[in-house]
Amino acid sequence: MRFRNPIFLLLVLFLVVGGCSSPAGCPTCGTTVNGSYAVINIIPVPEHNPTGEPGGPFNSFDISVVDPVHHLFFVSDRIGLDVVVVDTNTNIAVNTIGGDNSVAQAGFNASPCATFPNGTINSIPPLLDATGGTNFTRFGCRTGTFSIPGFGADGNFGGFPGAQCCAARANGVNPLSGHVEHYDAAAPDGEAITADGNTLFIANGSSSVVVFDMTVKPIPTVIAVVPTGQSPQYDSGVAGIAPCIASANGRAFSDATCADLRADEMSWDEKDKILLVANGDPGFPFVTLIDMSAVVARTGHCLPATPAAPYGPGNFPTCILGQIYYDGAPVNIGTVPVDNQTNFPCPDPSTTAPSGVSGTASVATGGKNVPCHHGPIITSAGVFCNQTVLAGNCNGALSPAGIGGSAFNPNTGHFLVANANAVPNTLTPDLTTGTIDEIDPRIGNPNGPVVVNSFLVKNCMPSGIVQGPGNNFLVTCADHDGVTFPPNEYVINGSTGAILATITTVGGVDEAWFNAGDQRWYLAARDMPAGPVLGVIDAKSNTWLQNVTTNSNSHSIAVDPSNNHVFVPMQSGGICTTQSANGCIAVFARQ
Repeated sequence: MRFRNPIFLLLVLFLVVGGCSSPAGCPTCGTTVNGSYAVINIIPVPEHNPTGEPGGPFNSFDISVVDPVHHLFFVSDRIGLDVVVVDTNTNIAVNTIGGDNSVAQAGFNASPCATFPNGTINSIPPLLDATGGTNFTRFGCRTGTFSIPGFGADGNFGGFPGAQCCAARANGVNPLSGHVEHYDAAAPDGEAITADGNTLFIANGSSSVVVFDMTVKPIPTVIAVVPTGQSPQYDSGVAGIAPCIASANGRAFSDATCADLRADEMSWDEKDKILLVANGDPGFPFVTLIDMSAVVARTGHCLPATPAAPYGPGNFPTCILGQIYYDGAPVNIGTVPVDNQTNFPCPDPSTTAPSGVSGTASVATGGKNVPCHHGPIITSAGVFCNQTVLAGNCNGALSPAGIGGSAFNPNTGHFLVANANAVPNTLTPDLTTGTIDEIDPRIGNPNGPVVVNSFLVKNCMPSGIVQGPGNNFLVTCADHDGVTFPPNEYVINGSTGAILATITTVGGVDEAWFNAGDQRWYLAARDMPAGPVLGVIDAKSNTWLQNVTTNSNSHSIAVDPSNNHVFVPMQSGGICTTQSANGCIAVFARQ
């Protein structure tokens, strides 16, 4: 039965399962600072149970983030098709954020869409799918004649794609789901939050970013939807995304119905209000840099150049600064700078599906001239080639397995992006070498953002990068493409790329978090050889401290700096104790 008072139910469950564990030397759970880490609390997740009604176990989730101002923890819930909100002081789930299709709030608290006065329309235009249509399910803020199939034109947000549609990790179609990330952390499936906690960005499976006004209580309002590309076809036509899912097996999501797949990892520039979003899963991944200053200030909604028409090719979001395609394009090399949209227009003609927000359409035709460049070039000797003054043996490019997490470096004003693997000039993939790519957003420059450096990291698939003290950044490493790396992580200088420390006692990491409260990095290492762990690294000395056992596929993590409590979403399993069949959010603390 679907509950209609989620806070009351969660309070009852907290009284049943929310008590502290009793590790040795723990007189007051979660308050002492000596000894090892232990689980101090288990948080039930709304609308999850072992029977499958209505949501089933909490076995598919992604990025999580903490808002330290309001003491809230957010985690994307692919089964519930929403974002779960937890009070980090009481360890109780207090809300969910989603749309008409979500499990927990369908019918009584889906997020409404704000009114957007702009000429003849009063809502966010729909996004074109891969066929040029607008009739797909898990997206929408259009009122009037536009409605989500199965839902009325009620002015509510349509919702997120999720595991009920297509996103179980086991079936290999993660790229069709949508998720969350923190403004100074790096983890897949983006969710970002501004420093004041008032604006939440959630990356969506429809190749878009949904922006929520968190000052609106109790249900946050959608104030912008920014496409980064064209949406997968989902429920358009007869077959929907079935051809796309079929192409995931050996064809790298090459079917046209996949379009640009999900918007994924994000990072946030608090000073200039720029959001970097990675569409990391297509055959040729790309990143998009978006000026969110007007959205954050509540003075604009990033509508397209022609507000009454759907977002799509020739009708771009007006706040996009530019895109960088990781396409391995060799055409410009040796003749013109690689970042040249005139000689090599974006999107790259070799991509398998067009991008909805790239190209050189003129304003006169209802479009926007969005600067679009190409990814970094590395020589066979591992030397970065300057993209504006090419010289030397620069005849190979990076064509990665995918783009991982990213971080903004306030010391340089540049973004750092985890790039899965480098390709030397022989065009033979070197899966043992990844890079961290430095991107200058070049605010106000009509030529748009550009990659200005690329730092090599050996024996590592960079899955993310997280700033620690000063200019130190932790590069997390994972396995990929059938290559299993020994456990390792790197600490680098964020300006020079110099490796400051190598840590070999934890690895196979998906997501990580830096906690300013205790100056430690926390790692969700789901692919450790002996089983998944929570890894802890002292960020002041760059030394490993401890690995703590977690449940299968525990790959998401965030920490509240006010109490240093570590929040780890868990699939069903023993650590969830009385919630072992349902899955849970486990809270760890030093004892």
